[in-house]
Amino acid sequence: MRDFHLPGRSSVHASNGMVATSHPLASAVAIDILKFGGNAVDAAIAGGVLLGLCEPQMTGIGGDCFALISRPGEDVVAVNGSGRAPAGARAATLRAAGHETVPEHSAHAVTIPGAIDAFARMSERWGKLGLADSLAPSIRYMEEGVPVAPRVAFDWAAQAGTLQGAARDHYLKDGAPYRTGDVFALPGQAEVLRRIARDGPQAFYDGEVAEDMLRTLSAAGGAHKAEDFAEVAATLGAPIEGHYKGRDLLEHPPNGQSATAILLLNILKRFDLAAMDPWGTERAHIEAEATKLAYDARNRFLSDPDYMTRLDHMLSDATAEALAALIDPKRAQRAVTEITEAVHKDTIYITVVDRDRMAVSLIYSIFHGFGSGLASEKFGILLQNRGAGFSLAEGHPNEMAPGKRPMHTIIPAMLREGGRVTMPFGVMGGQYQSAGHARFLTNIADFGLDPQAAIDGPRCFAEGTQLSVERGYAPEVRQALAEMGHDVVVPDGPIGGAQAIVIHENGTLEGASDARKDGAALGY
Repeated sequence: MRDFHLPGRSSVHASNGMVATSHPLASAVAIDILKFGGNAVDAAIAGGVLLGLCEPQMTGIGGDCFALISRPGEDVVAVNGSGRAPAGARAATLRAAGHETVPEHSAHAVTIPGAIDAFARMSERWGKLGLADSLAPSIRYMEEGVPVAPRVAFDWAAQAGTLQGAARDHYLKDGAPYRTGDVFALPGQAEVLRRIARDGPQAFYDGEVAEDMLRTLSAAGGAHKAEDFAEVAATLGAPIEGHYKGRDLLEHPPNGQSATAILLLNILKRFDLAAMDPWGTERAHIEAEATKLAYDARNRFLSDPDYMTRLDHMLSDATAEALAALIDPKRAQRAVTEITEAVHKDTIYITVVDRDRMAVSLIYSIFHGFGSGLASEKFGILLQNRGAGFSLAEGHPNEMAPGKRPMHTIIPAMLREGGRVTMPFGVMGGQYQSAGHARFLTNIADFGLDPQAAIDGPRCFAEGTQLSVERGYAPEVRQALAEMGHDVVVPDGPIGGAQAIVIHENGTLEGASDARKDGAALGY
């Protein structure tokens, strides 16, 4: 139980349905959908699409999504709504132009948006109300606008410099970032959503809307064609699994980075975390060293599943055992890899559980803050830069190629205990997400924290050559980590964000939402 003398937030408890998102309006809309008779899929789509307006720097219909969907008595299904490189994309072309990585704010980094097709397929297969009802709240808010929340304004000010061309007209106010309380609207996207509600996803991938995006991409030197948009198709599959102290961790398979979370937990199993101070030096050090090793494997092996050959290697206990043996409990190792793929920190996550205990774990993103910085002129669709997740190294499994999906950082997750899904959860924060999943689960399993406390606890993250340590850690811990050889920095902003919903055995629901964002868990 938290100390009620100190700032914090309580978890939310309810019996009928629960939603947790990073923005209160999105949570409220999703709850309204549940009350109206919709299910978890209907509500997740409604709240997720609205977050493209409430947090436009994080996500939008020009982006991608991944989801895990659980219905009692059925296997969990993984939905891959990530787009592919256009048929004209070539790593060799960018290498010849002198690039070592994909230019983040160029048309070359724009992969075809996959989220809209995924939402349509999810609605058709699992939804009760239909896509039009899920989109209706966003259409109204896109037209009328919403007041900008404090964390969103913080990000807007930091990331507005990436906006270019028509994007500046749609996403700046008189040439300046929107501030807290300013009303922000996207009427062009309201029209796009109306067309999708009426005609289905083809209204996005064909005709005037697609032509609007193609004109922007062509003017910026992109190789995108109408055929690339017409061929978008979300795919369904089975999750991958890890196991930690009596709990099954269900993760989305590649091209997301979820295998990294499983590998990291398999390494951490070799250490007695429960005997350590949860916010002390020893745990932070061991976690940082394990993170470096797990992410090195990610950067070498992870890619589009059609190209990835080492998934079994990443998930094996033997690999984790060998990597754990490399950790010096008293000394930091130098960075074990040079990360050549782009790193980002912008994404949204929403989880919903309905009265029938269908659960949705959905993550939805445009990659970097404001994505590529490019937006279509007429409708203001901000285009993701997921192609910056490709490698340009010749022969790399994640090398950019026509029709290929890039390595993604966004990963939804669920916990299962005794054969029953007990908690959909997700951690935002780009590259941090795999480490965030491991930190969240070990907070619960090793230290007995409830989900809200597990989310609230301070975070640290070994990224490249530095160890980012939030201000929630004591100064003496940061000093001790530095003396062990870590290059300790305090990041300008917090590390990530998170949401979770517990499905208790007695039938009640418990929601948690991260104070690092503007969001809320709501139930009814």
